Amino acid sequence: MAEPETFDFIVVGAGSAGCVLANRLTASGRHRVLLIEAGGEDNYFWVHVPLGYGKLFTDARVNWLFQSAPEPELDNRSIAQPRGKVLGGSSSINGLLYIRGQRQDYDHWRQLGNVGWSYDDVLPYFKRSEAQQRGGDAFHGADGPLTVSDQVEPHEICEAFIKAAEQAGIPRNDDFNGARQEGAGYFQTTMRNGRRWSTAQAYLKPARRRPNLTVVTRAITTRILIEGGAAVGVEYRQDGQLITARARGEVLLSAGAFGSPQILQLSGLGPAALLREHGISVVRDIPGIGADLQDHLQARMLYRVTRPITLNDVVNRWDRKLRAGMRYFLTRKGPLAIPAGYAGGFFRTDPRLETPDVQCHLLLFSADKPGGNLHPFPGMTASICQLRPESRGTVRIKSTDAAEAPEIRLNYLSTETDKRTMVEGLKLLRRVMGAPALKPYIAAESDPGPACVSDADLLAFVRRRGTTIFHPTSTCRMGIDEFAVVDPQLRLKGIGNLRVVDCSVMPSLVSGNTNAGAIMIGEKASDLILADAERAPRRGAAA
Repeated sequence: MAEPETFDFIVVGAGSAGCVLANRLTASGRHRVLLIEAGGEDNYFWVHVPLGYGKLFTDARVNWLFQSAPEPELDNRSIAQPRGKVLGGSSSINGLLYIRGQRQDYDHWRQLGNVGWSYDDVLPYFKRSEAQQRGGDAFHGADGPLTVSDQVEPHEICEAFIKAAEQAGIPRNDDFNGARQEGAGYFQTTMRNGRRWSTAQAYLKPARRRPNLTVVTRAITTRILIEGGAAVGVEYRQDGQLITARARGEVLLSAGAFGSPQILQLSGLGPAALLREHGISVVRDIPGIGADLQDHLQARMLYRVTRPITLNDVVNRWDRKLRAGMRYFLTRKGPLAIPAGYAGGFFRTDPRLETPDVQCHLLLFSADKPGGNLHPFPGMTASICQLRPESRGTVRIKSTDAAEAPEIRLNYLSTETDKRTMVEGLKLLRRVMGAPALKPYIAAESDPGPACVSDADLLAFVRRRGTTIFHPTSTCRMGIDEFAVVDPQLRLKGIGNLRVVDCSVMPSLVSGNTNAGAIMIGEKASDLILADAERAPRRGAAA
């Protein structure tokens, strides 16, 4: 057998944070980096068309297609958990919304003992990543790799929704990532010239021109190699062969909230009883690996629209689809340039709250489920998700096969606060949707419908129809308490030369979409890693 190839850094996972690491760690030319991705190249047409996200929900070419275990509080339904399996990870298949969360989210991280993670600490990394279409200011950067754009054009239903929110006492807000989050408005997106701008495009594509970056695709990482209490490399399977790579510096795990705990558990790191159950030698008993799983639950209300001005009306007629396709290819505008949420907002279900506790997404189409066939009538969707759930779940391996999905339990609605917030959020959303500005557009609420009136009815609707909004986090939680998995430097506790760099390290779920936060974590982690590399000699380096 040939000697394992040696690199300065090995990054496992070319997702939202992993692509950032690959770019920043190779920029100086001093460090040799291996980037391992289980999926393939991002050359599938629908990856790059914004509306294509709807086709990617169930496409095994680019999606892990995870499913949760039956959820007791959601009528024992198994909930689909899409995750990107392609260069760019979930930034290549998500809904393209750019939301950072609230200042208070990150200040809470710092209050938990995570020095360096307050809002003032992380804002420079958000700005460093960003190429804001509107230009730079106190909250935004203009020169980063990640293009953040306004919607390509307004829509009359979105304008009516924003006006309806104002009529319900909710202010208009044209920048959810600025001075305040509360309000209703258009979402900004990770698009550039009408095309998806994933981290594969923004960070990895330019980095691949560098000779010190090696990218390996369609490679399943089977375990991290640990010797003498420190990570020294990884083992991965590609084209039926088991391959070993060694690291002089660090192994950086960026496989996501489901993948990172799975790989750690397969490597002998995690709850000892679970590892022994599967015949895995316990390298270190770390109960927190795979614990504290958090996610945003959403409930989607469906509406019949009075006029044929929705995406339903485009998709269900060939002539309109043809016109939409021609318009997109000629101008990069029109229905194909629409992301998952066109407009929306952040609302408080109780005026006594300091900040919004629910998020609304307005989508100009309707379907029975995400990724499902659009209805044959004009329709739209308005959804509510709880921003700061108390429910906690787990990710646990089911076998020693790295290709087998882990057991995912979200435990949605397992607290009274979560149940109450979802119900109050739906009631607030109904007030907005019933405001005068939207009356000319709404023919009827088709789901849950007018028979759903009481709080008990609304909770039953959430149990029957609630689903993820695709924001799993916190399964390798950062902190200083005994159950935390990584320290504030993102180093795995008790194991040298191993860090976790993705949404799994979030101490708590941010109040909004998570992709911007994952990119920020990659940016900040790259500085932490490079600073340590300057101070410490690399294993295997010449004396």
